[in-house]
This record gives sequence, C-alpha cells and structure tokens, in this order.
Amino acid sequence: MVRLPTVLNSWKTVREDTALAVEDFPAAELDFRPVPELASFREIARHILDASHGLTGLLLEGVDNFATPQFREMLNRHVSKLPEDSDASALAAELRTALASRCDELAAQSQEFYSSEITRFDGQRVTRLEMLQFVKEHELTHRAQLIVCLRLKGIVPATTRRRMAKTKAQ
Repeated sequence: MVRLPTVLNSWKTVREDTALAVEDFPAAELDFRPVPELASFREIARHILDASHGLTGLLLEGVDNFATPQFREMLNRHVSKLPEDSDASALAAELRTALASRCDELAAQSQEFYSSEITRFDGQRVTRLEMLQFVKEHELTHRAQLIVCLRLKGIVPATTRRRMAKTKAQ
C-alpha cells in the first residue's frame, strides 16, 4: 500500500535534486539542447514545474476527468507566472516553493479525497493518490533528462555526489 506521506516526502527529495540540477547547470547554457529536435534544459525544467503544478492543481480543484478537450486550458490555469526566460536561480527557487506549497495543500486532503477515482488524460481510471504518484514519476523521467544534460557538460549530478559522499564516509 502506498501512503501519502511517503509519496510527498519522496517527491520533495526528487524536487530538491531537480532544483539542484538547475542550479548546477552552466547559467549561460540553460537553452542547451542535446540535439536540435529535443527540448532545451530550461524548457524541460519549466515543463517539470508547470506540469506538476498544473496536474496537482486540477486534483485539488476536484477535477475528476482529465480526458477532456479542455484539458490544456484547465492545466494552464495553474502554470507558473515565472517568465519563460528566467535564470537558473529564479527557476530553482520556484521549483522549490511551488512544491512546498503544493505538498502542504495535498497533505491537508482527506483519505476519501485520495481514494476516489478520476479519469486520467489517457482515459485510464486511477485514484487521486495513484495520479499523484504518476505526477511524481513524470518528474523523475524529466529529471533524468536534466541529469543526462549535466553529464553531457561534464557535471556530476547531486544524486551521484550524494552517493559518492556516502560511500566515502563508510
């Protein structure tokens, strides 16, 4: 059984690593693209911010059907007001603050809220807690893209630095 505090606490760790990746990336290269067809580092970080805030905003609004033609419109009600060309410091700060406030709002919801089912944008029926887990997993996927970009620039990501420090301390 997945419990809400576990999902929220692990998501906070994931988000901190996302924010650290943004801070670690060379400030002048936030628009770096591994290949021209892919999103830039900044676009990926911004997508993490907006998608997670948007999806959780819809959950908190009580939306129970994400598979509607108005999905993007509804999601856009919750996107960050941060300028698209924000620097790394502002983007990392917004990533942290947005999740902290959302976690407080999400933690205040009842067990009934999380056990009720919604229709995800792909038509699947899931509980709100399962949807929240999906949102966290979505961020993990895109955080991995940020980590690949860091590696391409020769930067050791925070996740590896932490593991290396732990190994060294043993």
